[in-house]
Amino acid sequence: MAIITKITTQQKNQDRYNIFMDYGKGEQFAFSVDSDILIKFQLKKGMELDEFSIVEIGYQDDIRKAYNLAVQFLARRIRSEKEIRDYLNKKEVEHPVIHEVIHKLKGQKYINDAEFAKAFVRTMANTTDKGSDVIRMELKEKGIAEEIQNQALAEYPKEQQIEKAIKIGEKFFKKPSKDSIKIQRQKLEQQLLRKGYSFEMIQIAIQETINEEEEDELEAIRYQGEKAHRKFAKYTGFEFEQKMKQALYRKGFSINLIEKFLSEIEKS
Repeated sequence: MAIITKITTQQKNQDRYNIFMDYGKGEQFAFSVDSDILIKFQLKKGMELDEFSIVEIGYQDDIRKAYNLAVQFLARRIRSEKEIRDYLNKKEVEHPVIHEVIHKLKGQKYINDAEFAKAFVRTMANTTDKGSDVIRMELKEKGIAEEIQNQALAEYPKEQQIEKAIKIGEKFFKKPSKDSIKIQRQKLEQQLLRKGYSFEMIQIAIQETINEEEEDELEAIRYQGEKAHRKFAKYTGFEFEQKMKQALYRKGFSINLIEKFLSEIEKS
């Protein structure tokens, strides 16, 4: 048995106490504890502690320290259970201690993945232009179960997503482009896919925003055609015509428009 010989307050942290003990060879520093642990175990000068009691005190103090870390982490914003587990793992907290902390936080309703997921979806819906597929992926990365994902994504209705996709389309087509309508459409589709919109929503957004005026398409093919013309200027006749047609077709222009352009340059 060892005897507590002195208890002092830490200078840098008034909520922690240094415990000094005599193991039979004189007084020496033994361990430090949180104020709550000090009270819980009623530690005081002259108290005898066996090895098991010291181990238990150390374990409970580790839980308290990890709990304080988690609460500080939660103070910044609401977190998922996985985020807290990952954070404590990075702080090198042992798994049994993490389990106890998570259990305590759940009991105090500091952790609720269903509420976290709903709040997360609402925030993403109101502050970003992401579609539901990307948001679902982010929820999964945060350890949210599929059933909870489905419930939370109801906070982001289809109508709101379509509205955002259309705004992205409007912004896209406002930018000057020398691409064919087909290529522009493909680029917008890829952009909306990356942002997490469904194929159905993408088609609606494109139909609502695409500009298919012939004059714009003619301007684009003239730009691309002049570049191709310079590239294939060394060819003549049928070979020149075929190379031009292949190049412009790959750029997304229709055969009719390509032939119209070739007729233009032939007359010039």
